[in-house]
Amino acid sequence: MPALSSVLVPYAAYLRVYEPLAAFPEPERSHWAAYARRDATPSAQDELRRSLADLLPVPPVAVPVHESGDAFVAEIDGVVCVCPWRTRLRGWLALEELSSRFPAPLLDAALPPVVRGQAAADFERWRERNPDARPWIRTSVWQVPVGWFTLFADEEREYDPEGSKAGAAGPVPVLRYRTPMVQARRRVARALKTLRETIDEGPLTEALVDVGRWLEEFHPKSLVELDYGGLVHAVPASRLAEDRSAADVAEGIAALRAGDGEGAGTAYARLTERWRAVRDLQFAN
Repeated sequence: MPALSSVLVPYAAYLRVYEPLAAFPEPERSHWAAYARRDATPSAQDELRRSLADLLPVPPVAVPVHESGDAFVAEIDGVVCVCPWRTRLRGWLALEELSSRFPAPLLDAALPPVVRGQAAADFERWRERNPDARPWIRTSVWQVPVGWFTLFADEEREYDPEGSKAGAAGPVPVLRYRTPMVQARRRVARALKTLRETIDEGPLTEALVDVGRWLEEFHPKSLVELDYGGLVHAVPASRLAEDRSAADVAEGIAALRAGDGEGAGTAYARLTERWRAVRDLQFAN
């Protein structure tokens, strides 16, 4: 679809896990090994464009009929790692969350109940055959969940104002964090220990438990990546360059560990104010 190929699709961030080829059973391992040798692989924008294209027919295709055979590829210390898209599985999981995020009339207009019902029935049958399936990618629109930042250190931040490739309107900035799986798991465990010792159970603790369990599903030699993705289009360049959200989260948790409630509150306020400004954009004209 040529018209879609030139459109940059905002506004989502991604938490991805890249697993080494050794983590995959055959014949999937051979598939990904051959895939990784390709001269070029699709980008996150390509993935979103394909998903949006499914919403154009009438009735819309809520979930792809077939699972994607694409993946993101990274090489870490000479080891090829892949992050399968699993677009169909992620589509089913996203549908389960829609009813809590959108009013019924709006949801029914975008995805008629009969379409959602058929997708839910398909997912139930698929789940019976694949009870242990999990996505390699988590998506968040209009924000980066606080819990995701606990996985990373400020020195793992990678910011390129020119981006890795040009978009239709020029260079697209890239802001991401990458860390070894062992570090991500360790940071989640330490943050959970601090939160449970210093404050009551709450949404942040629940979110960390959830992301910690998800990380445990993957190979210990994996790479974990937080990519601001399309959110870079919602943040002015000057603020993007100054964004040190992972450092703010680490500072807040360290303050709690030291018994400095005021310092923790200051770090958290700085973080929430930054992301409130981004979330508010979804309601702007």
